[in-house]
Amino acid sequence: MKETNASAHVDPSRTLDRETFGKRLRGARKALGWTLAHLAELSGVSITTISRAERGQLALGYDNFAAIGKALQMDMGEMFAGAGETAAPFQGPIVTRANQGVVYTGQSIAYEFLCTEAAGKQMSPTVATVHARHITGPEVFASHPGEEFIYVLSGEVEVHFANGEFVRLARGDSLYFDARLGHAYISVSRQLARTIGVTTSESQQMRSAQALPAAVSSKVKERRAVAAPGAKAVSGKRAGTVAKRAVKIKR
Repeated sequence: MKETNASAHVDPSRTLDRETFGKRLRGARKALGWTLAHLAELSGVSITTISRAERGQLALGYDNFAAIGKALQMDMGEMFAGAGETAAPFQGPIVTRANQGVVYTGQSIAYEFLCTEAAGKQMSPTVATVHARHITGPEVFASHPGEEFIYVLSGEVEVHFANGEFVRLARGDSLYFDARLGHAYISVSRQLARTIGVTTSESQQMRSAQALPAAVSSKVKERRAVAAPGAKAVSGKRAGTVAKRAVKIKR
């Protein structure tokens, strides 16, 4: 069976090639007056990777372009707006017609970004074609703030996690997980799997929920620390009682 990718279904004018994407990144960096080294320090992405991406020599994975976008203060709408389009603040309902998303082919996945006209969204929806067939090494695992959801439209995928676990999903299956855990997708069906996915930014509620277990643990430790001197006092009192008894016996 012939394998197809996302761009095969999309208007060619809606495809964001590496060169155009690289120029967009470089323009945003230059506008801020930043060097490659400064952007690398802020994003955690190597200078070499950023340089090659800016020159259109390298396709970035999700974690890298998400980290670079965050450092440049660009959201997905701005990074993946169609040619000649400028993302505007999100204010009302947005419709993306069939096959009218903006396609960017990354290292393992061809993404069709939806609703790119809006900047500042809390969610980034995509239709994706997973073209990776194997886990080739630790570098393929993506990790980024927020949460991620995937629903399989066709084919089958395996979602591998950096802790060694993996989940196999068939058509109609879905998965929701913490995107901070390293993860990678591969197609395991004869045809390349197509999915719809949503990633979220890390909200204040999410940060609060994640901080709760640590806060509870801290309070427990504090209570134990307060209780500890009392325990010693009891031991001291008992020791004194024993000493008094010893004196009486001696007498």
